[in-house]
Amino acid sequence: MSNESTSADVVVIGAGLSGLVAATLVLEQGRSVVLLEASDRPGGRVRSLHDADTGTVLGDLGPTWVWPPYQPVVIEWLQRLGLHTFPQFETGRAALDYGPEAPVQFQTVPGQHGIARIAGGPQALIDALVAKLPAGILSTGVAVTAIRAGDEEIVVETSGTTCRADQVIVAAPLRVAEHAINWSPALGDDLFRALKETPTWMSVHAKALIVYPSAFWRQAGLSGRIASRAGPLAEAHDVSGQDGTPAALFGFVGWPHEMRAVNKDRLETDIIAQLVRCLGEAAAQPTHIHVEDWAANDLICTPRDRAEAMKHPDTGPDVLRQTHMQGRVAFAAAETSKISPGLIEGALAAGMRAAGQVLGSQP
Repeated sequence: MSNESTSADVVVIGAGLSGLVAATLVLEQGRSVVLLEASDRPGGRVRSLHDADTGTVLGDLGPTWVWPPYQPVVIEWLQRLGLHTFPQFETGRAALDYGPEAPVQFQTVPGQHGIARIAGGPQALIDALVAKLPAGILSTGVAVTAIRAGDEEIVVETSGTTCRADQVIVAAPLRVAEHAINWSPALGDDLFRALKETPTWMSVHAKALIVYPSAFWRQAGLSGRIASRAGPLAEAHDVSGQDGTPAALFGFVGWPHEMRAVNKDRLETDIIAQLVRCLGEAAAQPTHIHVEDWAANDLICTPRDRAEAMKHPDTGPDVLRQTHMQGRVAFAAAETSKISPGLIEGALAAGMRAAGQVLGSQP
């Protein structure tokens, strides 16, 4: 809609998990909200592969796990949204893969205490939060190009719209917010530096999801877990549904993003060859295979992310959790959280904190 002008009490930029949480909490307090998402779908780094015929979630292309014994914020939101978890399947032996020229070794390896999956995947969080939004709140395919603070309001500009608001919550990845948005007045040096230096968790990774007619590895006494020095998957795990269906594995692609781009046409073939080597001939016949390369997504991954070695974000400086532009702007990306930065719990906590700041219930 060209040159359209709108207004709201609060504009939330980014409809990933943190942005959806923030928008939900602000709406519950009777404030008007405009929620803008640059992608063609809500969810951000949470994304699932769906069966084209039934719509069933086949597996996660973004984050997968939560740790309920250690993540009370996750428990709070699961209860609030009527969702539940089940343990990550780790029964059986893991495959240790040293490459095509060496035999695969099988042994039992320790699991992670408390590791669990959300029934329906993290996508269930997104779907439940989107379902709570009133009609017309969420706009997708709308990239913010500028944020300008005036004396009495803050103006959010996109390619075709201008939205005037009292306050703004920026729930986009921090480096994307710094890289893609024109800020006026310019951001302070400390904030600018913090946005630029905070990596976006998993942004340079690629994740492969491989779906099968059945979880044949379980019948063979295998957990579906693979650790590899050869690749292309550096590790793999069973991500089948709670009752074993749909049957699926996922793996983190160990090739760096430049190698993935050059060898895109052979990546899936090489993944299947590795799975056959580790799990047997039944692995040769998947019903679906999908590789989600987050490094190729400019709404998630910036040139600076691609130029650096991937590392888990540390707890960022306090400036990321403060308000800016005379208290009108708060940041809510998962990496701003003091707890579990970059993870699902971090996204939930960051959205809660930013909502509290614009509502005046949190400094």
